[in-house]
Amino acid sequence: MDPLARYEPSISSNPGCSDLTTMAERELSAFFNVVTQLFGSEQAELSAEDWLQELIEIDGLPASAREWRSITAKASTRLANRVNASSLVAEFTNA
Repeated sequence: MDPLARYEPSISSNPGCSDLTTMAERELSAFFNVVTQLFGSEQAELSAEDWLQELIEIDGLPASAREWRSITAKASTRLANRVNASSLVAEFTNA
């Protein structure tokens, strides 16, 4: 996935499903792009997996931007924990 590629929503025949799909695609795409820019493609791929895992763990599909952002916030927490853990390991191995 090109992190700088312009977002293009998929087309669906079901308007309700299309709206949810578009919200999900926008949220995940924005999250992926930011993580790529800040932490690189490896962390972005891991974070996208975290984001999808958070989506799987909730009951039903989110129906609002706020609910999609909640998924992103949880995936961001996982990213922060992972990045902090790696910096601690690097600090102890260099000491």
